[in-house]
Amino acid sequence: QVQLVESGGGLVQAGGSLRLSCAASGRFFSINAMGWYRQPPGNQRELVARITRGGNIDYADSVKGRFTISGDNAKNTVYLEMNSRKFEDTAVYYCNARILRTMIFGPNDYWGQGTQVTVSS
Repeated sequence: QVQLVESGGGLVQAGGSLRLSCAASGRFFSINAMGWYRQPPGNQRELVARITRGGNIDYADSVKGRFTISGDNAKNTVYLEMNSRKFEDTAVYYCNARILRTMIFGPNDYWGQGTQVTVSS
C-alpha cells in the first residue's frame, strides 16, 4: 500500500539547477526519514542526502554546498534542490523512505522507481 512517487528528473546543462520531489502515499503510522540515493552508470548506489522527520540532515561530501534537501511533513514529501550541477552528478536518483507501517511492526525501507538525471556540457 505504500508508494513513493518521484518527479523532476531530466536533462540539465552543467551549472543549472533542478528540483526533485518524492511523495509517499498509502497507509502507515509514520515516516522516520526520507532521502535520496543515486546510482551512476556502472557504479553502486550511494547516499546523496537524507533528512529525518525531526529535521536532522546528512549530505554526501560530494554534494555538500551544492544540493539542498528539505521535507514537508504535512505532505509526506521530500525535495532535493540541485544547484551548480556537474557532469559527475549524472545518475539514476532513487527516493528512499523509512516507514513505520503500523504500531506493532518495526520500520521498513521503501524505494521509488528511480528517475534519470543527466547533466550535459
